[in-house]
Amino acid sequence: MASDLPLDAYDKKILRLLQAQGRITNQQLAEQIGLSSAACWRRVKALEESGTIKRFTALVDPNRVGQPLTTLVMVTLVRHHIDNTAEFERRILEYPEVLQCYATTGNADFVLRVVIEDMAAYDRFLNEKLFSLAGISQVSSNFALREIKNETAIPIR
Repeated sequence: MASDLPLDAYDKKILRLLQAQGRITNQQLAEQIGLSSAACWRRVKALEESGTIKRFTALVDPNRVGQPLTTLVMVTLVRHHIDNTAEFERRILEYPEVLQCYATTGNADFVLRVVIEDMAAYDRFLNEKLFSLAGISQVSSNFALREIKNETAIPIR
């Protein structure tokens, strides 16, 4: 999908640096890309307003906060009915343990990334939340054994 905002070389540099160093000051950012502070601030603001920059956040190690179990969950709905799909999507947004949800093609209708405390908590998540949703046909869980790569930066060419 094309961006509404055409990105020039300065915008791309800003995006690369902010993805690598989200806490960089505007002054440091401006110096590193070769713009004045005011011009840099205007560009960052425009990138935010256009939705190119969605938000700023801290990346937290799930192991350090007692959420070491990562599960990829494939969900298939009974029928592709707009009401079932809309209700599923609305409810998934309410579950804090679901960090990502994608509508997909292939064997599953949705793929979720769930981060949770342990198997007992995952069992409760399935029984109290996921299985209580209308229109669920099948749920398949894949548990991550170890993390090989987990990047958040989008390659900016």
